[in-house]
Amino acid sequence: MKKLYQNFKISKIESGHLLKAWIAISIAFALVLRDGETSFISLVFLSGLTVGVGFLFHELAHKLVAQKYNCWAEFRADNSMLIMMLLMSFVGFLFAAPGAVMIHGNITKKRNGIISLAGPATNFILAILFILLIFTPLAPIGVFGAYINSFLGLFNMIPFLNFDGKKILAWNKPIYISTLVTGVVLLIISIKL
Repeated sequence: MKKLYQNFKISKIESGHLLKAWIAISIAFALVLRDGETSFISLVFLSGLTVGVGFLFHELAHKLVAQKYNCWAEFRADNSMLIMMLLMSFVGFLFAAPGAVMIHGNITKKRNGIISLAGPATNFILAILFILLIFTPLAPIGVFGAYINSFLGLFNMIPFLNFDGKKILAWNKPIYISTLVTGVVLLIISIKL
């Protein structure tokens, strides 16, 4: 495990991009979640702990696995998508594509599939951890965190365009199907919480 983290580094530029995207996605989800009863700051905090953490760990998982293969990998925010996400959230609709991990190096189909799998798998692990929170005083955070991370992981499993699912499916169909089924099961569980 130590070797996996040995080369893991985050540059100052990347830190700024991650922070900007984390803040933007937290605000956007808070705007969509407005209910007139909960304070906006509380909703930003809830979004930052659930959606924001899901986004951050998803992207860092891609980076970690890519660096394991000795690739250069850094997250870059997409400013136009961040602005569009925030504008759309004011009308209650949200499409979040805040950026991506840029990867350069020797990437085979298998490596690309494994790097891609790391993101949704991380969201599903987070969903399980959030499900465990329902047995604590943090149950409301657990319920929302489980739902949103299940959804984020499944959304990224779409086998289309540059989504993770397309690369996972191209690499290994049984792994794609088992990951997809895991996400569906977790989403159903989180909806029933």
